[in-house]
Amino acid sequence: MKRREFVVIPMAALSVPLAQMLAAETPGLRLIPGRSREQLRVPLRFFTAAEAKIVTAACERILPADANGAGATDAAVTIYIDRQLAGPYGRDKYRYTKGPFGESGPEHGYQGAANPQQVYRAGLRTLTGFAELPVEEQIAKLTSIEKTQFFALLRAHTIEGMFCDPMHGGNANLVGWKLVGFPGPQMNYRDHVDAHHGRAWRPKPASLEQITGHKPTPWEDERE
Repeated sequence: MKRREFVVIPMAALSVPLAQMLAAETPGLRLIPGRSREQLRVPLRFFTAAEAKIVTAACERILPADANGAGATDAAVTIYIDRQLAGPYGRDKYRYTKGPFGESGPEHGYQGAANPQQVYRAGLRTLTGFAELPVEEQIAKLTSIEKTQFFALLRAHTIEGMFCDPMHGGNANLVGWKLVGFPGPQMNYRDHVDAHHGRAWRPKPASLEQITGHKPTPWEDERE
C-alpha cells in the first residue's frame, strides 16, 4: 500500500476472522473487543478514504439496515469490496481482455475494456459528495446510474459482501446469514434429524472456519 488510507467502521462490524486478518496484515493495529460503540480505522488496500466513504454510503442504500436486521455497513461490505478490487480480480486476471470490445447482450456478459478497478474509479468520480446527500437524493442518484456497468458491479459486490463467508472480509459476525436464516456450509445434518424430528429448527450460523477448524491465511482468495 503506497499511501496510508483508512475507512472508519463500527467495532461491532468486526467479525473474529476479519479482526484476526486485519491484525495480521497491519502490525500495531489496536483492536478493542467488546466495545461495540467504538469505531475502528481499517487500512484500505484499493480505495482512498474519500472513495470508501462513498462506497459505504452507496452500499447502505442498496442493502440498508431496517427493522428486519443489519445492513451493508454492519456487514463491513466496503472491506470486502476493497479487498476484492485490490487483488487479481480487480485487475481482470481471470477474464479474457483482448478486443474487440463493445456493447453486448445479457447472455454474453460484460465485454468492455475496463477492468473492475477502472470501472470503480470512473464510477466513483460521478458520485462525488454522495455520502453527504440526504437519503432521498442518494436513492435518486443511484437510480440515475442503475443502467451503468459501475452500478451493476456495485450492486453485485454489495450482495456478495453481505452474504459471503467472513473469510473474504464481508458478512461480519455472520449478520447476512442471520438475516436470511442460512446456517453456513454445514457438512451434513445427520446428527440433527432425529433430535429435531417434527419440529421447526434453525441452527445457529457458522462460518467455514468455525465448521472446519481451518484458519484461513489473510486474504488467501487474493493471492496470485
